[in-house]
Amino acid sequence: MATIPFLERLKHEKPLLADGAMGTMLHQGGVSFSACFDELNLSHPEQVARVHRAYIEAGAELIETNTFGANRYKLAKHGLEDQVAEINRAGVTLARRVIDASFRDDVYLAGSVGPLGVRLKPFGRIQPEAARAAFAEQIGALAAAGVDLILLETFSDRLELLEAIAATREAAPGVPVVAQMTFAQDDRTLLGDLPAQVARDLHHAGADVIGVNCGGGPQQLSRILQAMRQAVPEAVFSAMPNAGLPESVGERMMYPATSAYFADYALTFEAIGASVIGGCCGTTPEHIAAMRRALDAPDRPVPHVHILENGGDEHTDVPERPTELARKLAAGRFVVTVEVSPPRSFVPQKLLASAQLLQEAGADMVDVADSPTARMRMSPWAVCHFLQTRLNMETVLHFPTRGRNLLRVQGDLLAAHALGLRNLFVVMGDPTKIGDYPEAMDNYDVAPSALIGVIKHKLNHGVDQAGNSIGQPTTFTVGCALNMGAADIDREIATLRKKLENGADFAIGQVVFDPAVIERFHKRYEEIEGRPLTLPVIMSAIPLYSLKHAQFLHNEVPGISIPEAIMKRIEGAGEDAPAEGVRIAGEVLRGLRGLVQGAYIIPAFGHYELAAEVIDTLGTALQG
Repeated sequence: MATIPFLERLKHEKPLLADGAMGTMLHQGGVSFSACFDELNLSHPEQVARVHRAYIEAGAELIETNTFGANRYKLAKHGLEDQVAEINRAGVTLARRVIDASFRDDVYLAGSVGPLGVRLKPFGRIQPEAARAAFAEQIGALAAAGVDLILLETFSDRLELLEAIAATREAAPGVPVVAQMTFAQDDRTLLGDLPAQVARDLHHAGADVIGVNCGGGPQQLSRILQAMRQAVPEAVFSAMPNAGLPESVGERMMYPATSAYFADYALTFEAIGASVIGGCCGTTPEHIAAMRRALDAPDRPVPHVHILENGGDEHTDVPERPTELARKLAAGRFVVTVEVSPPRSFVPQKLLASAQLLQEAGADMVDVADSPTARMRMSPWAVCHFLQTRLNMETVLHFPTRGRNLLRVQGDLLAAHALGLRNLFVVMGDPTKIGDYPEAMDNYDVAPSALIGVIKHKLNHGVDQAGNSIGQPTTFTVGCALNMGAADIDREIATLRKKLENGADFAIGQVVFDPAVIERFHKRYEEIEGRPLTLPVIMSAIPLYSLKHAQFLHNEVPGISIPEAIMKRIEGAGEDAPAEGVRIAGEVLRGLRGLVQGAYIIPAFGHYELAAEVIDTLGTALQG
């Protein structure tokens, strides 16, 4: 039994270090995911005790009982609903015995309580009163057996967690309660709640410690923890992240985050203000031991963390979650993306394989075109969502305004956001008269520059074009088109000015084969605007495939001009023209260093392997 009461311990300057994953360790020890982990407290206590012991030896000061799913709803799936009290008591007795055997007086025992595994009304069929009764049954057994605190964790439904807090106050009065939510990759709960709202509600409900666990990993949880602290700066906080996003390898789930990475984030969480720090899925005693060493180091570095202190409202306290594209552009990194076209059928497997090839070659992301050349293809939203979920690879959704009225535009944008798509490239789109359906509707309500303003100044602030609330702000990063080789540069700069005023975050430039063209544009822009162009430009590059391909681009595609010297190189290459085209694309992009901040590779005729070869020619020359 710890000599200092739990809440008193949290007033110390150094955070309290909790343990890591129980399920991960049991599974590594041979327990199937289909087994009831909680029942092991009765049938195989030695396996559970071994995990507790490993975490204590790693330096944990808080051990969780193996009772995360020991409520009657989850136990009913294994026919054990009548053994709720027995399993929870056994979990406490087992963990307490290990703590006592360690001869340490600084280890606390938390009764682990997870969600019921069933949905509450209005999104499910379980009445809130029934849920509270189920929580009270489990929590009452844990408290009676002698835990030091109740740890409510991995809740994705804010209302369910509030019922669990209320049940704790009823069934275990006087026992401290830690309440932790888990958030999806967009930093919202599965039901759409923001961290600020969650923090305020948990604090007002009487939780002694509020926090976040599970999720995508330490980086995400640090963002969420900051948002929660901003909303309720007087609260006490906890953070217990997963070891990154899991990946299925064979029959095992593997987590990528290393122990050294967790050690660094232990100090970050401490700097943000977490009083309880630990690990969730995928973390092991090695992770906890590394965190212990970091926290105990006498000369440990203090990470610089900018803490926001104002409470704000639901529109101002949205967690800042820039996309990977936005982060790299802000950091000055050279971004490499490749355009892919959706399939002309409902079978995306070949496209998936091509995107995986590009990912392995080093592409940062892929751009998914919307009905290029006005030909019927699969919805680009579906393709983006498919690639992001299958490859965990960020995408840029091309969003043409042509053929959409303003009502449909905004509805489509909300749908894209709901699918997890955050990067947009807003363009006019190809006219339908050149495609499969020349008689199709070709009208539009809003030009690209105006739509950028709708997204950045309306939707990203939580309202639609008419000023009506959309509930929560979107978090789009928006790109625009730019032709730096336009015949009328002054007119192009005037159009760009509108796009910048409306909030464009980056531009994708029309294909240029001569770096001098880009230099002239920059010079003229500075003459007109009185300042250099700072908008990140991702420059298009087409690896030429043949002389016929080069002649077509030069003569029939507006805005593309290919120097005679390059034409002669392609002609002289003969059958090796594709390889020469790759070399030329690499040379042009390297020649643009310092003038643009990325490469947008457009593979000819679906030859994605050539795009991968262009990336290979770039190597690390443009990184940093």
